[in-house]
Amino acid sequence: MMSWEKLANTVLSNDRVTLRRVRIGDVEEFSGIAYEPETWEYFVTRVSSPEDLHAFVETAIKDTLNGSRIVFAIVDNATGRIVGSSAYGNLAEADRRIEIGWSWVCGAARGTGVNRAAKLALLDHAFSELGCERVEFKTDVLNLRARRGLAGIGATEEGVLRSFNYMPGGRRRDVVYYSILRDEWPDVRRERFGQVDAG
Repeated sequence: MMSWEKLANTVLSNDRVTLRRVRIGDVEEFSGIAYEPETWEYFVTRVSSPEDLHAFVETAIKDTLNGSRIVFAIVDNATGRIVGSSAYGNLAEADRRIEIGWSWVCGAARGTGVNRAAKLALLDHAFSELGCERVEFKTDVLNLRARRGLAGIGATEEGVLRSFNYMPGGRRRDVVYYSILRDEWPDVRRERFGQVDAG
């Protein structure tokens, strides 16, 4: 089983995507995809300017280095280009629990299976290498696309936490939690992902 202390340098891959930690040199490539307003509609933070993007990348790097989150760039293997980002967060090694979230892909990559492949890489690693007993996800109750996506990968909806946090503009959002447990994963993987190369 892999030590969680080494997560910052982890590279994950399958036949469709490669996930590796965000680097300062990624700013230029992110700048070509990160300014689509619909990407950030349900995010607590917004990226709408070069200053926002630099803050996003710098926070991702800082969080990864201090171990509070491990933020990955999602690279489409077909093109070698960055198409979005995702992260491990709320790392609870003692309880073998981790959250997958902070996920987005650019408009051109939506509906192509790239986000699904990234989730598979993260889930495979969480259960097989990190020994997780529980992988959790949360999203805004209003984010119907994300909710459909989480149901589609076999995550179980657990419930709503009301008035969870502030959103830009002052709205208090309700969040809905989902999870996949270790003993569920083999069946979920087979039924929802089929015979996909784990890389």
